[in-house]
Formats: sequence, C-alpha cells, structure tokens
Amino acid sequence: MIVTIVQVFVKPEFIDAFKDITRENHENSVKESGNFRFDILQDQNDPSKFVLYEAYASPDANAAHRETSHYFKWRDTVAPWMAKPREGIKYDMLFPSTFQK
Repeated sequence: MIVTIVQVFVKPEFIDAFKDITRENHENSVKESGNFRFDILQDQNDPSKFVLYEAYASPDANAAHRETSHYFKWRDTVAPWMAKPREGIKYDMLFPSTFQK
C-alpha cells in the first residue's frame, strides 16, 4: 500500500471554493479501484492549510488516480488558488489499520 500526504496552502479568499471542489474530487476518488482512503483535513489553527491523505493499494493505483478527469479538474481549478505550490510526499504503509476494503 502507498500513502501520499499532500500539503496545500490556499489563499484566504479561495478557502470555501477550495473546499467545494476538493469535496468533489474526494467523492470521486473514494470510488476508484485500489483506493483505501482519501481524507481531507483542515488545520484548526490555520484554516488556509489543508492536508490530503491518500491511501492506494499500489503505486499503479495511485498513478491511475492522477489520470482521472476529476483529478485533472481539481488540479487545474485549484492551482491559481494556492498560496504556494502543493507538496506531496509518498510513504509506504507499514502497519495498516483495519480500514482496508
């Protein structure tokens, strides 16, 4: 299993719009084959800071996500809303919880 943790800093005037389009991406991503989790987190102390926690069965399933129309729509829509470029770091899942499908 592969996990990607993505940090996103959104310009304050786009926070609500970011949440709306990110919800749409989330709702489609959790339906993908090989997706185990696709959580969206918002920092309690800094509402412009978000973390996307994406868990996929394999690197191929993760790569397939980045070829979906909902991902392209999200990526292209939110790019100008970011205060700085997003950063995604990939991790290997060592000890998964019982959330696996």
